Amino acid sequence: MAASKGALDGLFVLDLSRILAGPTCTQMLGDLGATVIKIENPKTGGDDTRGWGPNFARNADGSPSDLSAYYMAANRNKRSVAVDIATGEGQRILRHLAARADIVVENFKPDGLSKYGLDHETLLKAHPALIYCSISGYGQTGPNRSQPGYDLMAQGFGGIMSITGDPDGPPMKVGVGISDVMCGMYATIGVLAALRHRDQTGEGQHIDLSLVDSSIAWLINEGTNFLTSGQLPERRGNAHPNIVPYDTFACSNGHILLAVGNDAQFARYCDALELPETAADPRFTTNLARIENRAALMAVIRPAMQALSTQDLLARLRGVGVPCGPINTIGDALNSPQAQARSGVVDIPRSDIDKGHVSLLGNPLKFSATPVTYRHAPPRFGQDTAEVLETWGPEGATNQG
Repeated sequence: MAASKGALDGLFVLDLSRILAGPTCTQMLGDLGATVIKIENPKTGGDDTRGWGPNFARNADGSPSDLSAYYMAANRNKRSVAVDIATGEGQRILRHLAARADIVVENFKPDGLSKYGLDHETLLKAHPALIYCSISGYGQTGPNRSQPGYDLMAQGFGGIMSITGDPDGPPMKVGVGISDVMCGMYATIGVLAALRHRDQTGEGQHIDLSLVDSSIAWLINEGTNFLTSGQLPERRGNAHPNIVPYDTFACSNGHILLAVGNDAQFARYCDALELPETAADPRFTTNLARIENRAALMAVIRPAMQALSTQDLLARLRGVGVPCGPINTIGDALNSPQAQARSGVVDIPRSDIDKGHVSLLGNPLKFSATPVTYRHAPPRFGQDTAEVLETWGPEGATNQG
């Protein structure tokens, strides 16, 4: 583990979030050095994802722990504190921790914390320098504000499902909870920007962020394609709306990915496949022409590629600098020499787990001066309650676990 302090060392985060979007944000803040106190409900056994199997880290005796793979994906570098927010004592503890905090992150329904005196208006009035980030399904305003939000609904409402999947198939979600994850990334950016503002002015603020808003924002080129043309984008499978050829292609023994980004690459691609007539055909010499004649081009190049093995085709294309690549399984990706060289997987010690550690996906950020650190494995439910209350809690605080 790196000895250097993280960029956010000294910051105190009160994490009132659960599931994925909020925990993604607070894990990132923890990776960057912040102290993160994760509040979990003793009535429910903590974060919902603790029970989202079937994959769990195993206790020393081989039995499943409360550390599901899903939970561990977004909850390292945190301390778990069991507090019942519905009790007066729990509210007293949380108000005290909020007074100590630089940042509060929560994902209750809009107005859900008002009855406990833990809403942004109450806490910012008491602590004007506080940065308070609220994450919800649809946001704090608008006609849908009271509706619950899960990643699946956000992907559906935000439009991404309408352009994902085979052209003749049903709409498809992305294979992971990408709306949650990207919302967590936007939340992290928002918190860091608010910290910068506070450093300059001393003023905290409220950040209102929703799964749906972030899902709409990352429609990127397809969203602006619609705004520019008024035409709804189509489902194209793995094909690109603005670049041709850019797709999955069958070979004699599998599939590869091809991404021809410009006309010079297309000419080299045709040379590698020994298709001089295709390179010279005016229907295909420019990207715009290839878009207009997509079907005709596919009728030529798909059979030519299918006649070659994946190994031969990748070697030919890489040899002339045409972007291409394999379609790895998750195992292939995580075990690749590239992932190993870049610390794509990290092992964090936990003596109470049968392996003596838990294996997690590494943080992709590489800093030259303030590296990411892995100080705490994902915590068991409530494991840090006594220590945190003794260190940062109010006088006479009682253990809620």
